[in-house]
Amino acid sequence: MLTTPENIRTLQRKLYRKAKQEPGYRFYALYDKVCRGDILRHAYDLVRANRGSAGIDGVTFEVLEADEGVPAFLAELKEALKEKTYRASPVKRVMIPKSNGKERPLGFPTIRDRVAQMAVKLVIEPIFEADFCSSSFGFRPGKSAHDAIDVIAQAMHEGHNNVIDADLSQYFDTIPHAKLMATVAQRISDGGILHLIQMWLKAPVIEEDKNGKRRNVGGGKNSRRGTPQGGVLSPLLANIYLHILDRVWERHHLAERLEARLVRYADDFVVLCRAETGGAMQIIKDLLDRMDLALNEDKTRVVNAWKERFCFLGFELGIRRSTKSGKPYPHVQPSKRSLQRIRTGIKALTGRNRTCLPLSAIMTEVNQQLRGWTGYFHYRNCSRSMVNLKGYVEERLRTHLRKRHKIRSRGAGYARFPQKVLYTRYGLYKVPTTAGWTIAHASR
Repeated sequence: MLTTPENIRTLQRKLYRKAKQEPGYRFYALYDKVCRGDILRHAYDLVRANRGSAGIDGVTFEVLEADEGVPAFLAELKEALKEKTYRASPVKRVMIPKSNGKERPLGFPTIRDRVAQMAVKLVIEPIFEADFCSSSFGFRPGKSAHDAIDVIAQAMHEGHNNVIDADLSQYFDTIPHAKLMATVAQRISDGGILHLIQMWLKAPVIEEDKNGKRRNVGGGKNSRRGTPQGGVLSPLLANIYLHILDRVWERHHLAERLEARLVRYADDFVVLCRAETGGAMQIIKDLLDRMDLALNEDKTRVVNAWKERFCFLGFELGIRRSTKSGKPYPHVQPSKRSLQRIRTGIKALTGRNRTCLPLSAIMTEVNQQLRGWTGYFHYRNCSRSMVNLKGYVEERLRTHLRKRHKIRSRGAGYARFPQKVLYTRYGLYKVPTTAGWTIAHASR
């Protein structure tokens, strides 16, 4: 993980403190900070570390660094920003398959645009961080999905077990530009910054088919809604707009009035109620309607956590009773969909059609996928899920080795590739099978 240079951290701390001390203050001298060489360089390093596909111009980091070179690239971008000749390029749209068989559109700006967006993000994020509420966890420094899960579990432990499992209908595609910009302008009056953000919101969205033919599928000067998922600044803008929901909830003391807890991770949120959910649901619908947003009625549901489970951020949550003490506790484990996704991934990596590939390459891919998945899901009450996954991975690798070495008998496969050999000789990553929680039941 990249460390923010001290001079940039100093600037961010000053902006944060000013915003925290003066909630009504509008920042007017920020554009010159975006043009600073150190900020542009750090922005490039951050974008480089995030990798990502090439934009509509087809320029990758490797091509940029080999042909133009980073110093020349940053010098040109700095000059364009300072002279205000910078113009945003169209965004390349790519459809990404979802686990339910549908596709999700992602927008990839060019590297040049991503670096400029990151520079703006470095400057303005501390200002909005000073305003964001404790109920918001998504895409925020120092906050994580696990923090959100812990707050939900604590609320369930305290009796908030009637849950509104909310889903916004195409949130990123429906954010109204005018209202979003008005929300941003509550804190920022610098016309240069506002112009850049408006430019990125209005950038044309281009899709390329298999034959290389391009067509415009959105965006442009006449667009009034949406910010492409995949843009560097999009998560922050999404948080800024939905902060309206958090702010109303906090300022009107709805947590106390409705005995309900709001927990939001970007555009995913749940409301946990101690009693009935009707009042909270109506307030949310009314507020979203005023924001020109809407709940997805097909996916939004009300759940009694004693009787049903609900999924949030890849985890399945509900109330269970301890087999030892009989006391109820909030049970958190990887969702069935999350488990199916990792199993599908491991199955694809160890398929019969890959026996011609070097085994070392396959093991590297398998271990990378396992480490990434368990790094997130080895949390709280995950023991049974991890044990099942560990057994599945061992069996898949053993089957792959049998096919590779033309061993037909399963018994012979177990004899030649016992569990110990899979880990010592072939270097399989050992999925942890102990419980992923440390303090979940400490107070019970």
